[in-house]
Amino acid sequence: MNLPELRLEDWIGTRDTLHGYARVVGKIRSHFMPKQKHWWHITLHASATGLTTTPMPIKSGTIEFLLDHLDHEILISTNRNERIRIPLEGQSPASLMDDLTALLTDLGIDVTIDSKGLADVPNTDYDYKAVTNYWNAFSQIDAVFKSFKGTLREETGPVHVFPHHFDLSMNWFSGKLVPEIDPDDEENADEQMNFGFVSGDEGIKDAYFYITAYPNPEGWGDFQLPDYANWQRQGWVGAILLYKDLREQKDQALALQYFLATTHTSGKKLMNKD
Repeated sequence: MNLPELRLEDWIGTRDTLHGYARVVGKIRSHFMPKQKHWWHITLHASATGLTTTPMPIKSGTIEFLLDHLDHEILISTNRNERIRIPLEGQSPASLMDDLTALLTDLGIDVTIDSKGLADVPNTDYDYKAVTNYWNAFSQIDAVFKSFKGTLREETGPVHVFPHHFDLSMNWFSGKLVPEIDPDDEENADEQMNFGFVSGDEGIKDAYFYITAYPNPEGWGDFQLPDYANWQRQGWVGAILLYKDLREQKDQALALQYFLATTHTSGKKLMNKD
């Protein structure tokens, strides 16, 4: 693992554009994929070169959208061996959605997809080198998350990206229900921990890793973290590892895996106290 520098201030305009493109593709996946618990049907997954919807069922077979971060295009593929490419050049997310829905119509797939909330501006930032640099970091982090997921015996969710927050994340479930929550409430009934990576947001201005618990067990936020990590306590309580601090570790992959694994072990013990 050899993580590149990833300061949000260097590429925030491009990051926001890329986030908008991910929301476009996420809306398309939400339209075609059968509903899954925890909104997993709206998420995107890492391929070798970018974020994919994975194959989605349509009337005539399957279709897949790839948001390619290396060739800087959206590749649309079908099981009928149709392939269509749309270059990513800084067009607005709303304009991109219009182009994609028009192409779906050309393929004989008439759909109406809600474009509410997508930016509709003449030009947005799109720095090719910045996108490729981000993908260099993201793909390495995705691999470590999947390795960590493989060590867990209990139920886990996929390692995936939620387009609305643009974070890579996965869930671990203790197997217990949250007291006083309707067991049929699929969004809130399961005790869990969430592990994620985000390029920066309103609360923390640079890239970071986070681990949260739901609901917070007694003692959450009190146990010791690795010396290169810390607790976030403003607004929410979670274990935080800043990306820039991970870059300073001699073995970055081992340090990230240790942060994920040791925090999970301590959190699991707190959840199992009762």
